[in-house]
Amino acid sequence: MPAPAPLTVAAAQPACHPSGLPDTVAANVERHAAAVRAAGTARLVVFPEFSLTGYDLAAPALDPSDERLAPLVAACAETGATALVGAPVASEDGREYIATIAVTGAGASVVCRKTNLYGREGERFAAADRPSVLELDGWRLGLAICADAADPGHARQLAALGADAYVASTLYGASAEALATKEARYPARAADNGVWVVLATAAGPSGEFAASSGGSGVWAPDGTEVVKAGTAPGEVVTAVLG
Repeated sequence: MPAPAPLTVAAAQPACHPSGLPDTVAANVERHAAAVRAAGTARLVVFPEFSLTGYDLAAPALDPSDERLAPLVAACAETGATALVGAPVASEDGREYIATIAVTGAGASVVCRKTNLYGREGERFAAADRPSVLELDGWRLGLAICADAADPGHARQLAALGADAYVASTLYGASAEALATKEARYPARAADNGVWVVLATAAGPSGEFAASSGGSGVWAPDGTEVVKAGTAPGEVVTAVLG
């Protein structure tokens, strides 16, 4: 099978509106829409874990049909982008998950549920029983949510499923230990599996976190850093895969 055409991607780390307020999701949607437009011609724009609510384990589940997503749907329609955003969601059987929602100009749908829960997350959320792959423009994108990427086997599973890229939506604290872990993890996932890696990670405050790391970026299949954001919220970085 011929290789897919190059894919322009962006990793965004918008400032996160304080969680628990009536306008939190709406305010974050506006910031996401601005980031999608700032990403220009990117076909894929990746956002951090819990990006629409902040890392708030009590945040209400978000329905992908929620009308508050309309400004982001409009931005994706204008640019032709698919945006991967983070929020808690509920399934028909009542179980709740930490999820990635894909937003396009046609609407929104859940495309990934977190398989590896961290800390208190298991008190509310269920763990998905399998990893998720999203196909876009001939690319197979293996999706990860934060602690998923801490397990080397998660990336290996997705590589075995034919993933061309490992796309992670995460949040890391700002401690030296967390920064060291993040800096080592994503080049390793790329080089160990021979895939591109795209990381969107939170910057600044996010829900229960008073500070987070920033440093969203892209790594080539040999582990070489292609582009990386700084620590400030509001940055968007782009790269071409292929």
